[in-house]
Amino acid sequence: MGETLQTIRERRSVRSYKPDMIPEETLQKIVEAGTWAATGRGRQSPIIVAVTNKELRDRLSRMNAEIMGTDTDPFYGAPVVLIVLADKNVPTHVYDGSLVMANLMLAAQDLGIGSCWIHRAKEEFESEEGKEILKSLGIEGEYEGIGHCILGYPDGAPKAAAARKDTYVYYAR
Repeated sequence: MGETLQTIRERRSVRSYKPDMIPEETLQKIVEAGTWAATGRGRQSPIIVAVTNKELRDRLSRMNAEIMGTDTDPFYGAPVVLIVLADKNVPTHVYDGSLVMANLMLAAQDLGIGSCWIHRAKEEFESEEGKEILKSLGIEGEYEGIGHCILGYPDGAPKAAAARKDTYVYYAR
């Protein structure tokens, strides 16, 4: 089996992280992988906001938890949050951003970093607080939050993969 297929098979969502920050070089490789995702008509509608600032990371965690209706950390202690947003004016923006998220998670796996897709980015960045955060970062435009790709070193072994269901694939030959 090729390395790419092996990486795809081994990737799991990590829901417990060590507090250790990942190296900057590793983070840059993961982010770059996101920029190479396929996008509709090559428009590159998504953007990635790489958050390593603990204060902003904790603020995003609080916002996300409020939307979810909990007081626990929805980022599971991960020290890095990659926010994927996409230009609402591009018809394929949700699909484009989803492909960016997949590339980020697969690159993380390939580099020995745990990851998990955390939802509620749409609600976060539709809020006034979310819009203020983007503005403070110099991000202008009509962006929709697609997801948060949390990153870090796993604290423990990931769960085993579930068996693939028998009805996953149908062939029309």
